Amino acid sequence: MLIKFIISTVSIFLSALLAMAFFTLLERKLLGYIQLRKGPNKVSVMGIPQPIADALKLFTKELNIPNTANALPFIAAPMLALFLALSLWLLYPYFSSPFILKWGIMLFLAISSINVYTTLFSGWASNSKYALLGALRSIAQTISYEVSMALVLLTPMIMFSSISLNFFSTSYSIMFLFMAWPLFITWLITSLAETNRTPFDLAEGESELVSGFNTEYSSGTFALIFMAEYMNIIAMSMITCVLFFMVSPMNLMSDMFMIVGLSSISVIFIWARGAYPRMRYDKLMSLTWKQFLPMTLMSIMIGTALTM
Repeated sequence: MLIKFIISTVSIFLSALLAMAFFTLLERKLLGYIQLRKGPNKVSVMGIPQPIADALKLFTKELNIPNTANALPFIAAPMLALFLALSLWLLYPYFSSPFILKWGIMLFLAISSINVYTTLFSGWASNSKYALLGALRSIAQTISYEVSMALVLLTPMIMFSSISLNFFSTSYSIMFLFMAWPLFITWLITSLAETNRTPFDLAEGESELVSGFNTEYSSGTFALIFMAEYMNIIAMSMITCVLFFMVSPMNLMSDMFMIVGLSSISVIFIWARGAYPRMRYDKLMSLTWKQFLPMTLMSIMIGTALTM
């Protein structure tokens, strides 16, 4: 049983890392066409091995640690960020899994909450004012949007009386998306803010903070932060498919539907980056506390009334 668990976990992690690598290539290609230019096309055949070349370049560069930085948390924070991003893939609901998590949604909320500390440690351990300001902005943003995210999750949990992602993916044929599409839009916007993506990339505001909390990072440590961000995007797309499309890889048809759904949600993240400018910080906070919070509370009340 232990050997099966190890093999299964390692295979999930390797598959997720491979998907993340080529998702970065997809983003650079799509952004290129959105901006009327070519994306990566020089490395080998049509630039397809570009992610491998980028990884080799970053991990073979010299690792620079600022003299005034706290070295141990400075190096540990990116490693923890990637580990937490990989841990989200343990929630992937497939039937050959050696374990079934009955508390999948709770584990998802716990992991996404701990993720805040990796940003805090990155900014604080750098001992740089730019990095600390970026970390503080990111923490305030993430905590604010986690409130809305948790409340969005409460509605399907109340309506279907379960907190297991496996249950969501197998028990109902009707798509929750059609039942509560305003919640789906709220969830998508919250996911963009949760993963620090445009138009909510205020933690990495290049024009204001010289790249924010990761200002002092370079080479391998920067690559780990970069990988964690893109792993979180794909993981959030997977959670979205399970919660709102209610699909799981049960057979070939469900497998294809999961791939199409996950790819579509991931492309929305890229499209938003190419289409929208960065929001002002006070507008960002106003959106979650004055718009999303009342709407999600209302949806919980409606969901509770429907189940009574």
